[in-house]
Amino acid sequence: QVQLVESGGGLVQPGGSLRLSCAASKSIFSITVMGWYRRAPGKQRELVARILTTGSTNVADSVKGRFTISTDNAKNTVYLQMNSLKPEDTAVYYCNLKGFESPAHVLDAWGQGTPVTVSS
Repeated sequence: QVQLVESGGGLVQPGGSLRLSCAASKSIFSITVMGWYRRAPGKQRELVARILTTGSTNVADSVKGRFTISTDNAKNTVYLQMNSLKPEDTAVYYCNLKGFESPAHVLDAWGQGTPVTVSS
C-alpha cells in the first residue's frame, strides 16, 4: 500500500517561507495528479494547488503568486514552496496523489498532514 510522507511544516513569522515535501513510499505505476490541500481551524478542507502529469497546474486564488507547486517525478515527490506567508495560511496541509498503483488498482492516497502556523 502506498503511503505519502510529508515534511517541512512548522512555525514561521508573517512574510516568511516554508517548503513542504511529500514523497510516496514506493514506486507507482502511473500518476495522474499530485496536489496539496489544507484545513484551517473551523474551516473545510480546500485545494491549495495541484499539478497534472501534463505539467498543468491549478492554484487557489488566495495563494496565487505566493505558493508554487512542483514535482520530482523520478522520486514520486511533490513540493509546495510557500513564500510571503500570512496568518491566514495557518492550517494543516495534506498532500494527495491520484493515479494507478498498478494497471488495475486505482490510487487516491493522502498524507498524514503537516501543520503550518504563521504567527509573530
